[in-house]
Amino acid sequence: MKKLGFDKWIVVITVTTAALLQTIDSSIVNVTLNQMMGNLGASLGDISWVVTGYAAASAVMITMSGWLTAKLGRRNYFAASIILFTIASIFCGTSTNVWELVFFRVVQGIGGGGLLTTAQSILIQTFPKEDLGIANAIFGLGVIIGPSIGPTLGGFITDNLSWNWVFYINIPFGILATFLTYTYIKEPAEKMLAGKMDWLALVLLVMGIGGLQIILEKGEEKDWFDSRFIVGMSIAAGVGLIGFIWRQLAVKLPILDLRLLRQRRFAVGTLFNFILGFGLFASVFIIPVFCQTILGFTASQTGLLLMPGSIATGMMMPVVGGLMSKNYISPVWYAGIGFLLFFGFCFDLSAISLAAGPDYFFWPLIIRGIGMGLIFIPLTTVTLADLKNIEIPQGSALTGMIRQLGGTFGTAIMTTYISTRTMFHASRLGDNVSTYNPLSVDRIRQYTSLFLSKGDALMAATSKAYGIMQGAVMKQALVMTYADAFLVIGGFFLICVPLLLLFIGKKIEAPAHTEMVME
Repeated sequence: MKKLGFDKWIVVITVTTAALLQTIDSSIVNVTLNQMMGNLGASLGDISWVVTGYAAASAVMITMSGWLTAKLGRRNYFAASIILFTIASIFCGTSTNVWELVFFRVVQGIGGGGLLTTAQSILIQTFPKEDLGIANAIFGLGVIIGPSIGPTLGGFITDNLSWNWVFYINIPFGILATFLTYTYIKEPAEKMLAGKMDWLALVLLVMGIGGLQIILEKGEEKDWFDSRFIVGMSIAAGVGLIGFIWRQLAVKLPILDLRLLRQRRFAVGTLFNFILGFGLFASVFIIPVFCQTILGFTASQTGLLLMPGSIATGMMMPVVGGLMSKNYISPVWYAGIGFLLFFGFCFDLSAISLAAGPDYFFWPLIIRGIGMGLIFIPLTTVTLADLKNIEIPQGSALTGMIRQLGGTFGTAIMTTYISTRTMFHASRLGDNVSTYNPLSVDRIRQYTSLFLSKGDALMAATSKAYGIMQGAVMKQALVMTYADAFLVIGGFFLICVPLLLLFIGKKIEAPAHTEMVME
């Protein structure tokens, strides 16, 4: 088969740049929220909508990207998403109050939601199957590395410039990606069919996905179902999701073709994409939080801590892509090894303690990085292998939406788990701090003597001594909680290994290449 030559690598650079814009921006603002609150005079509840609004809008647009690709054309929709994302970034950076910023973050999410899934379908429909592994490998860097470097990059920019530059940094990359899109990305010869806009389905989709995203983002803050707001959102999300599923199965040309789930491999692969999103975002969430809040690492130290694992993923992607192009073994085996390695990473960190330093994380994060490299490309190949070329944009949209929801579920579940599990461990450890425990009595006596020697009165010294003991108990409870959290995440990946047998069937090949319409 004829190679695409230099142009194919430009396509890879284009879609990878767009993928990085979306994945980095989903997490880069997290470390700038405090500065935004001060500059914009916002409360924590107000500023959190900067994150929630982007995530909800992005999830809705990921779901619609297959239909919009068919309606507008692959190149036009991809370019429009980049342009909208870039323009919204400008207005985010120039916002003068929090609700103006939230509005433009929603607009930015509308643009960003179309980038990942459209980029993936462009690669699959552009490359011959013998080159697809390498192409997916390079593209996977944007998906895997983006969430890891986002907080570090955001912290560096905030410390040295201001929060506004978290958005301004998107502008040159957006302009470059737009130029490359119109210059090198072509439309496929085979055109997808798209029906008229189903406004009822769109309303149900916004209710369902938007409501679910808000529940997961705000549930812990609002005390879950003790809040009328969360109960109302739950009802709206349930009605929206059930109604949307019914609507998509009832119409001939749906916004999101759920009938693709009738194909066993695609359905199983979609489930695995949920678990991949869960593990990727949950681990990226809890490691920086643990290192900075418990071990006292700076944002820069945490970023350097995560870097070797990201490099390991980057090195593995081309290796796995090259091996898959040789068809030595089934992609399912690569994914299985990757899931086992990810479990090994989580199991290793489940023994973490307050004595852990940067060196402690090095090899576990290397193992995680290698595991991610082994999972992403084979999972993508297996999931989309049985789809017709014309079905790939819809398939990519569905798996992308599920992976996004997996990440949101992972972050929300880990947040709730850490909160409740910490109280459990603190209660058990606190039972040992009493006048009936000689060790705790001796420790309190030592602390009390220390404060008395500094001139404190007896009652004040005793109060401070108990305060130190309670702080030590809480800190140890947090360490035990994070250790448990790593085991929970690892358990999800371990369960996946036997479930990979569901992929067994006819020989798995990369989706067929579609010849491009040359202009």
